[in-house]
Amino acid sequence: MPLEIITIPCLADNYAFLLHEPDSGVTALVDAPEAAPIKAELDRRGWGLDFVLLTHHHWDHIDALDELRQIYKPSVVGAEADAHRLPPLDVAVKEGSVFSLSGEDVQVIEVSGHTVGHIAFYLPESKAVFTADSLMALGCGRLFEGSAAQMWQSLSKLAALPTDTMVYSGHEYTQSNAAFALTIEPDNSALQMRVANIKKARSAGVATVPSPLSLELATNPFLRANLDELKQAIGMEGIDSEQVFAEIRKRKDRF
Repeated sequence: MPLEIITIPCLADNYAFLLHEPDSGVTALVDAPEAAPIKAELDRRGWGLDFVLLTHHHWDHIDALDELRQIYKPSVVGAEADAHRLPPLDVAVKEGSVFSLSGEDVQVIEVSGHTVGHIAFYLPESKAVFTADSLMALGCGRLFEGSAAQMWQSLSKLAALPTDTMVYSGHEYTQSNAAFALTIEPDNSALQMRVANIKKARSAGVATVPSPLSLELATNPFLRANLDELKQAIGMEGIDSEQVFAEIRKRKDRF
């Protein structure tokens, strides 16, 4: 049975996620931006907190951990390669690691680029991937530490997941990402439709995260850098996909 997944808005534009297995009552949290909204959701549902899964070391993904740790005593899972910059880990994982969350496999994917040592958590049975600031709704994270080559490799791994996977990313940046995406592929009809839907959702205060991977593949310029139609749209026909991705990322940085 797929896990119950709850999206929790935190800070100005972050998201954290609760994963709950109803039969066992086991609950995990992906990233810990802000304690109050996470605690409020757990209290409202009468849940404890057994695990915290950390994607990367940036403050807006780990700051609430100490407080949550004091209250709930969860087991903390994070990247072995990033252990020196993360809060103390109970379980250190890396690319290819698999661990069990109340009987469901959680696969670890290394997705460096935004940071070096960033990881994503993929749950095949629940058809969910938690990507934080690697693959985002209509975007990808800024390259603070890694290279364009690293990020393109990371995004290519995520793009290869089953297309019915839901992508749970770390921020509500979708509207600004949409405005940029239109500068890359203004004639993409799927993108035009998505932009209209995003505008409606945000006007109603509805989160645009998660999003289906199939929709990202059809509309997210950072996942589409290998496609002839996108290369043609930006005048880079015949250019290596990694270079095309790097150009799109540079344009986004200036946008």
